Amino acid sequence: MKGLIDRFSSYMQHERMVSPHTHKNYLVDIQQFSAFLESKYPGMTSGVAGRMGELDASVVREYMERRWSSLSASSMARKLASLRTFFNFCMREKLMEKNPAKEVATPKIPKRVPKFLTVDEVFALIDAAAGEDVLGARDRAILELLYASGLRVSELVGLNIEDADLQSATVRVLGKGRKERIVPMGGKAVAALGVYLGKRSVLPTHPAQSWLFANRHGGRLTARSIERLLTKYLRRCGLQKTVTPHVLRHTFATHLLGQGADMRGIQELLGHSSLSTTQKYTHVGIENLMKAYDEAHPKA
Repeated sequence: MKGLIDRFSSYMQHERMVSPHTHKNYLVDIQQFSAFLESKYPGMTSGVAGRMGELDASVVREYMERRWSSLSASSMARKLASLRTFFNFCMREKLMEKNPAKEVATPKIPKRVPKFLTVDEVFALIDAAAGEDVLGARDRAILELLYASGLRVSELVGLNIEDADLQSATVRVLGKGRKERIVPMGGKAVAALGVYLGKRSVLPTHPAQSWLFANRHGGRLTARSIERLLTKYLRRCGLQKTVTPHVLRHTFATHLLGQGADMRGIQELLGHSSLSTTQKYTHVGIENLMKAYDEAHPKA
């Protein structure tokens, strides 16, 4: 079974090109399921691939029920999604004829309104990155681009210099499932990128290195580095909120919706494969609408 999990790991990393965080979570989920099989059905995991064809929905349900008491509905839903992806891979490898996890209902997850910043809070955060050196210019360009284009942090750190077209004010992004999309940047993001690129040459570099955002040693920035610099500027501007790079992505979508942008257009910009994923932002819009009504309408 370990050999099969290793092949699945390579598939997720090199073919599906999932983020390191997703890759790690999926592997943990599948290894936990494998441990369950070894303890409950030991013969099913013997050999390189095990006897995956013998699995059915009842085994998956039994595994999910065992873990239900200690996990939230969202964690259970992710574990089920991990199993579905793994079994799809097994079908591709001709080890299974159907996906037993698809016969198991996904736990119902309570809807949560996405966190986002106000326009003034975003401006204060970006303005906090006002350094004159190359790293200050880099950080401002990163914050401007996250807010202006709604990129996932994995998409941002994966950008190469040739992906950013300052002339057309667009950036070419490779998103989930290796799907490529072109996203507009906005004038301030273009200006900030131009300043950074004009200073980037002072960082250590190598002819083969083409990544857009480099660290002080010339290496590619990581998602963790982006989180750290975001925390740094939150403290600098005195913003008492928990803000992750993904909150800036939510902020991008929420502000577009608030200005009347089309839901389908927001879906394309975010790189969502399903409109239902984008529709969670309508709850934010309705919440704001009701708040504005209560505060401004004379008959409220």
